[in-house]
Amino acid sequence: MGSPHKVQTMSSKCNRYVTTRMMVTLMMWWLIAVPAEVAAQIIVRDVTVQVLVRPESQQLQMLVRVPLAALRDQTLPTFGIGYLNFEEANPPLRDAARLRISPDLTIYEDGDQLESPRIEAVRVSLPSDRSFRTLDTALAHIRSPQLPNDTELYWEQGMLDVLFEYPIRSERSSFSINTSLERPDLRVNMVMRFLTPEGSDRLFEYAGDPGRIWLNPTWYQAFQRFVALGFAHILNGLTHLVFLACVVIPFRRMRPLAIIVTAFIVAHSVTLTASAFRLAPNVLWFQPLIETLVAVSILYMAFENMVGTKLERRSMSTFGFGLVHGFALSFALPEMLQFGGTHVFVSRFAFNIGIELGLLLVLAFLYPVLSILLRWVGAQQMGIIVLSVFIAHSGWHWMTDRSSELIQFQFQQPRYDALFVASAIRWTMLLVIVAGILWLGRSLLTPSAPHGRPSGTQH
Repeated sequence: MGSPHKVQTMSSKCNRYVTTRMMVTLMMWWLIAVPAEVAAQIIVRDVTVQVLVRPESQQLQMLVRVPLAALRDQTLPTFGIGYLNFEEANPPLRDAARLRISPDLTIYEDGDQLESPRIEAVRVSLPSDRSFRTLDTALAHIRSPQLPNDTELYWEQGMLDVLFEYPIRSERSSFSINTSLERPDLRVNMVMRFLTPEGSDRLFEYAGDPGRIWLNPTWYQAFQRFVALGFAHILNGLTHLVFLACVVIPFRRMRPLAIIVTAFIVAHSVTLTASAFRLAPNVLWFQPLIETLVAVSILYMAFENMVGTKLERRSMSTFGFGLVHGFALSFALPEMLQFGGTHVFVSRFAFNIGIELGLLLVLAFLYPVLSILLRWVGAQQMGIIVLSVFIAHSGWHWMTDRSSELIQFQFQQPRYDALFVASAIRWTMLLVIVAGILWLGRSLLTPSAPHGRPSGTQH
């Protein structure tokens, strides 16, 4: 039997332990439940905002059409059940344009932010109006008389049209814009047209806030942006990073790592470039197929790590699956090319460079972390197997989820016409290039591979 003091001390410690555990549990519940409850109360609305921009001489015109439903924090005069009072609406509409729209559409000339614009005209349009298809019809419409006051238009159904005018130095300056109209309860789809002094029309369609957009980018501005886009794209591509980690787990020496990473870089660069020349099939099932094969590549590499692998086999399998990952990386590029202006080749090249820089950064982080982790475990082969089991588990779930989407497509026999022949020729050229790279890689690896070495993992 212990002393009463010791029993009381143990009881006190037990009570503190239970209390602490309850507090931690309640705090975790609060962190999980409260944000979910708050998020459940937020109703997100989707709106489409149209913008027309044209620099002309010493003036830049920007026409904006915003649904009034996106300006619910503004008080507008109404009558009846909520019909807009057109006679009294002009002053609050100008306030909305000045306080709500203009600050969220920031325009720069040669990197310098333009001063606050002059609000030349405002008006409310019917949702069926189509005048924003061209700048001339939009200008004529916004300068036309307002709708009569007896128009029964519920205020949230109206469209606010605003004509902003900015003083500029030259119509041939480099212009950029930063759009930040989104709110936690508002998702904005932007449709923006920029009319160049030469008369060409550049269309931008995007959702969210992509940051500053150069409306008429120079080649180095396009290069800079697409390096950043490629860098961010690979860092956000979880499956590509997991594949890279799985590939390099068994190898601790720099030379094998350099060979394997080079094989992956060359492979995905080949198919990324091939996609630029539209070699990828233009069918709906191709993207789900590639995404499924990406998951298969992770699963295969994980199993290969468990049974042991050689450098030559790993470099060949990495190259083969790298071709698949290149197609997967290319799917996001067509939507991004609108930000490159006329510099399509520079944009694609810079995007690839950004991907490589991101891969090298991830590798520079993975190599020491994996080395320390496997050293800490002690039995390196067992550590490799355990890590690969976890990766294989994730790869299996990815594969089943993506294959379930793939099998929903109906595959049809292609039509054997001139387009099929042209596509077959392009694919044959791609296969010849891939075969040449494989032959060159094997010839470089064969002399350095020791003869008679037993199979197993090479560290």
